[in-house]
Amino acid sequence: MRMIQKSFSRAEAQFQTFVFNSTLTTLDLRGRSIGDNEAQVLAEELKTNSTLTTVDLSGKSIRVNGALALAEALKANSTLTTLNLEQNEIEWTAVKVLSEALKINSTLTTLNLASNWIEGSGAQALSEALMINSTLTTLHLERNWIGSNSIGNPIGDNGAEAMAYALKANSTLTSLHLTSNLIRDIGTRALAESLKTNSTLTTLHLTSNLIGDNGALALAEALKTNSTLTTLHLTNNSIRDNGALALAEALKTNSTLAALDLQNNSVWYKGLLGFSEAFKTNSTLTTLELQGNLIKDKIVLELSEACRNNLTLTTLDLGYSSIGANGAQVLSEALKTNSTLTTLYLWSNSIGENGTRALSEALKSNSNLTTLDLSQNLIRDNGAQALSEALKTNATLTTLDLQNNSIGDNGAQALFEALKTNLTLTTLCLWNNAIGDNGALALSEALKTNSNLTTLELRLNSMTYKGAQALSEALKTNSTLTTLELRSNQIGDDGALALSEALKTNLTLNTLDLGNNQIRDNGAHALAEALKTNSTLTTLYLENNLIGDYGAQALSGVLKSSSSLTTLDLENNLIGDNLIGDNLIGDNGAQALSTSHKTKSTGPVRLLF
Repeated sequence: MRMIQKSFSRAEAQFQTFVFNSTLTTLDLRGRSIGDNEAQVLAEELKTNSTLTTVDLSGKSIRVNGALALAEALKANSTLTTLNLEQNEIEWTAVKVLSEALKINSTLTTLNLASNWIEGSGAQALSEALMINSTLTTLHLERNWIGSNSIGNPIGDNGAEAMAYALKANSTLTSLHLTSNLIRDIGTRALAESLKTNSTLTTLHLTSNLIGDNGALALAEALKTNSTLTTLHLTNNSIRDNGALALAEALKTNSTLAALDLQNNSVWYKGLLGFSEAFKTNSTLTTLELQGNLIKDKIVLELSEACRNNLTLTTLDLGYSSIGANGAQVLSEALKTNSTLTTLYLWSNSIGENGTRALSEALKSNSNLTTLDLSQNLIRDNGAQALSEALKTNATLTTLDLQNNSIGDNGAQALFEALKTNLTLTTLCLWNNAIGDNGALALSEALKTNSNLTTLELRLNSMTYKGAQALSEALKTNSTLTTLELRSNQIGDDGALALSEALKTNLTLNTLDLGNNQIRDNGAHALAEALKTNSTLTTLYLENNLIGDYGAQALSGVLKSSSSLTTLDLENNLIGDNLIGDNLIGDNGAQALSTSHKTKSTGPVRLLF
């Protein structure tokens, strides 16, 4: 019983913060224990509030009564533009009342009802509202089914048909999200028919449904005449070669679609060959996502040949496929002459060291690729060394993702040596590569001279306080790094102390992620002291550590005085002595943080604890 009372008290403190803050524009209550009672309190405030534009109530226990109260608030509120009710327990009966509110409300532009219990009846009610509402532009209805038993029904084909009917009359909706709703070919055909006349929808998400080849065929026919849709997501829909061939054929005449997502289907050689042919004439598609299909080295040859002459494709996703060293070799040859591709995703293939060497050679002459994802390819230290040589001369690559590649400290040291002379790379992701303290020491030396890297992601790399101390020395002089992610290492209090010293003088870092690092109160206190003088850090992640009330109280003082900190995440720590939700919340730590949030005068703050 005491736990329930504590939880309600904490939520009440958050609402009190909202009530007395006259400038707050965004209210983010994710991670709080909020149900119908709290939603009703918030709804009353929304009726008269004149500043709030965004409310996030995702992941709560809001049911019918809470949703009904919020619906009434929407009828009176004149400032709210975004309402997130994802992952609650809102049933179709409450959605009907929300739909009535949408017929009156004239400000809401984004409504997220994903992961509720809307069912086909709720979709029908929303459809009727969309035929009247003139402001809503984005509607999220993902995952609105609760199984195939008799208790509830998915949005399914009936709901899709209702949405299709609305699209024929609605003139404002631009983005519709229907992921995971058991929509089959019947519902897809209805949506396809509406696309033939609809003139506003630009983005349609049908990921993880059951549209199959027949549904793909219907959408392909619509694409031949539709002139507004720019993005179509069809991931995980059991589409095979026939459906892919139809979509590829439509691309030969369609003049607006820019992004097509076909991830995790069953498209094989014939379907992929169809896209290779479409590339020769299509002049609008810029992004094609084919990851998780049956892509092997043989079809890579065809796709590579098409890429040589295509003048519009900028993003190609071939991740999670069966591409080996030979396929990488073929792609590397295409990259030497292609003049448009800027982003290439090859994650989770079998490229290995030899394939990486081939791609590295291409990077030495390629002048347009800016993003390369080679994560999970077992490139090891030899592959990393080959890439390091390419980085010394390449002048365009800005983002390189090498996570989960067993690079080790030797490969890391080679990469970091290249950073001393490379002039373009801004983002480097090296998650889970066993870089260790030796790698961190080499990185520290590189950061002292590198003048372009802004984002560095180093989670899960077995770094201790020694690695943190090395990075701290670099941060004292580095003037470009804005994001440093050290999550899930073992830097402890000593590492936090070292980084705190750097924060006292560093003038560029704005995001620091130290989650899951065994940091206790002493480390939190040191960080708090540093933030009293630091004027640039806006986001600090400290979740999943061992911080208690003493550390929380120290950080609360920072929230009151800091001119820059806007996001502080302390979830899953030891703040107090009673387990509440994701924390061990005690009155001292929780009250100090809530009070500091309320009295901060420099603008909106996102506080998670």
